[in-house]
Amino acid sequence: MWLPGASDPVPAGAIQPTGASLEGEPVIAFTYARSYRERKDAIALFPPELPLGAGTIDPTRPGGTVRDLRGDPWLGLPRAQDRSAVPLAGCLRDAAPDAWGRRVINLRLAADPEAYLTEMTYLQSSSSDRIGALDFQSSPSVYEPRGESATLEQLINAAALVEAGEPIPEELAAAAGHGTSIGGARPKAILSDHGPGVIAKFSSSTDTRPVVKAEAVGMLLAGRVGIDVPRVQVVHAAGKDVLLVDRFDRTANGGRRMMVSALTVLGLRAQEARYAGYPDLVQSIRSAGWSEVRSQLQELYTRMVVNIAISNTDDHLRNHAAFWDGHTLQLTPAYDVSPQPRSTQVATHAIALTARDNRYSQFWVAEEAAIDFGLTKAQGQEVIDHVVTTIRGSWDEVCDEAHLTRAERAQLWGREILNPYAFYPES
Repeated sequence: MWLPGASDPVPAGAIQPTGASLEGEPVIAFTYARSYRERKDAIALFPPELPLGAGTIDPTRPGGTVRDLRGDPWLGLPRAQDRSAVPLAGCLRDAAPDAWGRRVINLRLAADPEAYLTEMTYLQSSSSDRIGALDFQSSPSVYEPRGESATLEQLINAAALVEAGEPIPEELAAAAGHGTSIGGARPKAILSDHGPGVIAKFSSSTDTRPVVKAEAVGMLLAGRVGIDVPRVQVVHAAGKDVLLVDRFDRTANGGRRMMVSALTVLGLRAQEARYAGYPDLVQSIRSAGWSEVRSQLQELYTRMVVNIAISNTDDHLRNHAAFWDGHTLQLTPAYDVSPQPRSTQVATHAIALTARDNRYSQFWVAEEAAIDFGLTKAQGQEVIDHVVTTIRGSWDEVCDEAHLTRAERAQLWGREILNPYAFYPES
């Protein structure tokens, strides 16, 4: 891992299959290296589930497998014994490739995009330039980063082959590897020759709407509202639209920032995410482990309102994340703020908006939820009014910046952006 402020990685520990399985998934245990534990600047990878100490941590037996903890248990968030059993610790799984990356690795290693390989294979076969501050190596003493440079055109061509399930020629193998270390199911890759780097998201051959441009619109509108978002840019290369998103998990000196998903923060398995929601994140932020609580709650509430306004109903727990610096958590900039297609006016979110498990994508629901975020209903309405007014006022400018055609603007406005359903009163 890259410790906070460091430009080079150090061995933090070892992962090893236990031979057991959890609901069909091989269980992988973690042990901190003695050399790491003895460092004065050592931090826990994520203390609620991997507290810093001696002993092997079995993720299926939360809370009972670590000895000699340094200091008191980390309070505020679900501690190890209160977290769900998982086959691989969440903070480690967050650094693993997701659907698209696994598809790339499946094609490269098994010539079958739908192959099932072991989690250890996915961890060791994905690019080292992954999201966050972790990497996985076979040697504890020699660090050999995986991944070679590639042009944007090569990345696009490799992604097209992966999407079609076709073999990847040797000259594009390096380019294909750039898509193995980031999450999500759509074609994407890391472009590392742009300062700290950018994530390139590609349009798909199966797209029936301007998906790449729509996400650009969502991110740009969120920024206009005042939400913390990375810089985005739409470019055209190799006949495709490409969204470039600045990375925020890298530092100017070549360091990396540790990140954990909201799923990991809440100590849940992926299958349990549908039972959680914004109120659970609010409860977490109010805990002792977070910094700048009031502003973080305001930021999260505004993000929720924007998601309603632009139909970003795919706001699941892996699409929220926090930086972890060894002492406190803080929300990362918002990402994947992307309008979702609607077949009807009625829309619901991936996670609950209120403590009563209301998921309807409507502003009255957000107003009702304001109290959960420490706001009054009147303050919640002020945020809603600000979001709606800003979107209306900056729409044309944002569409110009995202290079939307007149037809594409008409396709988004009033259907995904400020759909009338969002304004319907409680019934």
